[in-house]
Formats: sequence, C-alpha cells, structure tokens
Amino acid sequence: MLGLGGYTLNSEEPAGIEEQMLRPKVPTRTQNRQARGKKPVLKATGPGQVWSWDITDLYSPYKNKVFKAYSIIDIFSRQIVGYRVEEREADHLAAHMFEQAFKDFGAPNVVHADSGAAMKSNAVKNALESHGVHLSHNRPYVSNDNPFSESGFRTMKYRPGYPKVFATLEDARTYLAEYVPWYNRQHKHSGIALFSPAQVHDGSWEQVWQVRQQALEDYYRRHPARFHRHPVTPAPAGIVGINLPSEDAGAALQAA
Repeated sequence: MLGLGGYTLNSEEPAGIEEQMLRPKVPTRTQNRQARGKKPVLKATGPGQVWSWDITDLYSPYKNKVFKAYSIIDIFSRQIVGYRVEEREADHLAAHMFEQAFKDFGAPNVVHADSGAAMKSNAVKNALESHGVHLSHNRPYVSNDNPFSESGFRTMKYRPGYPKVFATLEDARTYLAEYVPWYNRQHKHSGIALFSPAQVHDGSWEQVWQVRQQALEDYYRRHPARFHRHPVTPAPAGIVGINLPSEDAGAALQAA
C-alpha cells in the first residue's frame, strides 16, 4: 500500500490512478461561474417607491442592426415613468433618461435592474445615488429577478399591430411615442385588476372601483341566485415586490 496526499493507494488498484491523482484539476465551466450572490428582495406599498428598468432590442430590416428601447417602470402601478429609443445601448443615455424621470415623478427609494453593462455603469450609479436612490440588481444566471420590466416589454411586443421590424430609428421612436401613452392611460392591466397604470399611479382607481362595485351590487340585488357569495370587485394589490417573503406574497394575493 502507498500513501499519497492522505489517500491510501491499494496495490490492487489500477496502475494509472496515481498519475490521475497528480494531474492538475482543470476548472469546469460551472466552477468558473461567479456566485449568484444575495437574492434581491424589494417591496412597494405605493407608487414612487421602487422602479425597475431594462433595455430591449427593436429589430430593423438590416443584418446585425437593432434599435434599443430603454424603459423605466414603477413596479407598484406598472406605469412607464421614463423611456427613450436609441441606436445603441449607452450609460450616459440611460442617465439622462433617469434625470428626466426624476423631474417628472420625483426620485424613488430603489431602482432595480439586471446586471448588464449599462445597468451597472458608473454614469447610472452616480445619477441615481446623487438623488439618494439605492441600486438593486439581478443575481447572475437568474432569469426571474426582474419580472416587471420583462413583462412590460412582453406586453408591447405581443400587442396587436406591433410592427416587429422598424425601418428607421424615427419609426421606432414614433411607435413608442404612441404606445407609451396608450399603455399608461388606456391599457387595462391584468396585474392591477384591469385598471390602467395611470389610474393606479395617481390613485384615481379608487373612484373607478366604486363605480364598478356599485354596478356589481345592483346586479347582485337583481340576480342573487347567480352568486355563491356576496361579490366584491377586484382591487390592485396593496403590496407588490420582487422575491417577496411568503407572508408578504400571501398578503398581496389576498389583496388582489
């Protein structure tokens, strides 16, 4: 028997095992990955507390040519509070977008994004921190840490009439200039009980809720046999967040 680095080699084992044990360990792809890090946990109980932002591709008819749509969304109200369309992804353009959003809506407590180069750039970091805004980022290799921005882009790209291909930058800008007001003011968002993002953002959803509830009450009085219980009109959740603890997630579901 032969001692080797704390391992006892039996003479009956294959002769090549010693050589194998002395070979340097080659790092694997998995070992080269950076740690996922701490899970972001964000909670909003009203508009203006937590924003999420991202950049998506808008396709052109030309090979290897895309336009970039930047968008900031308030995760509580789902309102788009800032956007722009550019030929490239650049941190100073994102910083300018945030400065305008702060003028229009004030600064939130937290801004969340993925871990892309523009999102983690010094230009964006300085623009946010100068207004006292905290930064939050996705964990590497976790695709569901930024669900609100991803859902917002999905709504745009699956909307009937979305062109899919934009011939020019001006075409892309024109489309977004029409889409954003429609989305904010007219789109009845399933995630906020079929109110518009603007109604939830400014609180006017409560008056609309009263009208809906009164209509439901009137119908209930006329046709009580059609209901198993007294009906209540759905309302937007009072707690919204990313990776919420189970107790907050449960409260949000009950409120919805």
